[in-house]
Amino acid sequence: MDNSIKQVFENARKIVIKIGSNTLANQDGKINLDFMNELASQCAELIKAGKQIVLVSSGAQVAGVSTLDRWARKKDIHYRQALCAIGQVELMDHWRKAFSQYGYHIGQLLLTKEDFLDPHRTLNMRNTLFTLVDEGVVPIINENDTIATEEIKVGDNDTLSAMVSVNIEADLLILMSDIDGLYTKDPHKCPDAELIHTVPKLTPEIMALAGDKGSSLGTGGMKTKLSAAEICTEAGCEMIIMNGEKPDLLYELFDGNEVGTRFLAR
Repeated sequence: MDNSIKQVFENARKIVIKIGSNTLANQDGKINLDFMNELASQCAELIKAGKQIVLVSSGAQVAGVSTLDRWARKKDIHYRQALCAIGQVELMDHWRKAFSQYGYHIGQLLLTKEDFLDPHRTLNMRNTLFTLVDEGVVPIINENDTIATEEIKVGDNDTLSAMVSVNIEADLLILMSDIDGLYTKDPHKCPDAELIHTVPKLTPEIMALAGDKGSSLGTGGMKTKLSAAEICTEAGCEMIIMNGEKPDLLYELFDGNEVGTRFLAR
């Protein structure tokens, strides 16, 4: 049996794609509209090929800063949550415009940890997601940062995307980051670091390769990505970490190229 990435990608019907804040932001910290338009184009092609696509999109705070720059340096939690309230509207408007170019509608779901702990809410979420993808609508999910506190936060969208993937029995989760994948060492500090293309099993040695948090724009780092891989692979869902800054990234996977780091399902 061919278990290549090309075969896995071709066979995958439900694909969850998570986009991090660092991927969605330009160098100046403002929203990257070119990236959003290009990703929408590639997702549209996949939907035409019979895939069901779910996006987990960070970037509400980035979009908020893009809209209301005078709050950019404020650290107070109320300002941060207010920025997310403003930015979430802008973010969804950008996604709506990006997908409408190709004739697709989007739907928004804002979630917290409680939505995965209450069986009735979990079932409602699952049914809503199934209805949207069955009708060719692209669900776009984010944590509800405007109201989430430490008690009810998932905390990062890597984990959120893994929980969503398990909930809808996705075949593949793709984490788009600002790094090519998992390395043998920290590539920012060690020039001899090598990219690991395939992780058959999450051993203690693999887990130990995780560093600290990423840049100030994001809430996650490699540690949260490996935790997401644990959640996914144990449920039978494959996961790939790849660099979202590279053009034609989804086409690369479709062509069977070794892009990023692939975590095999158990």
